[in-house]
Amino acid sequence: MRKIRLLPILLSVVVSAFFLFGGWFAYQTYAIGKPLGNIVKETPGVEKSQVTYNDQEVTIRLSLKPDVSLREVYNHITKEGETTIGSREVKLSVNTAESPELEKWWASALFDVAQAMETRHYAEIPAALEKHSNGKGLQVKTEMDDKNVYVHLKKDDHDKYIILPRNPEKVGVFK
Repeated sequence: MRKIRLLPILLSVVVSAFFLFGGWFAYQTYAIGKPLGNIVKETPGVEKSQVTYNDQEVTIRLSLKPDVSLREVYNHITKEGETTIGSREVKLSVNTAESPELEKWWASALFDVAQAMETRHYAEIPAALEKHSNGKGLQVKTEMDDKNVYVHLKKDDHDKYIILPRNPEKVGVFK
């Protein structure tokens, strides 16, 4: 009977694991992470960004320059990164200097906005937001594409960006 040598077996397992997981890590980093990170960094209006991803979604945290269209940023990233993103869902999160006043304003308008989203009367959203501003120096900017409604609330140096998905099953999440 032949004696099994443990060292060659362990060495082959370690080398195989190194190439398997090292190759996977290199693919994730150089074929997905870096190209997508570069696309986001080169997007007009983006100051800082952080990209994280998994098999189902890509989460992008952004800091935007003043008066930048969130719709244009989103569309640029999804169009330029289409091959890298693949079938993953793209979730944008904008880092801003929010204020309690903006949060209160958004909370007071949320019912009307949710109703407009649920009934698909998207043209009612700007009117609902303006109605709740009551001339307090609060500015509202809304935009829409085939996937989302984009809301930008602004007061002085404080901003709040909201992306509302147009598919009804996802309307319950407003962040």
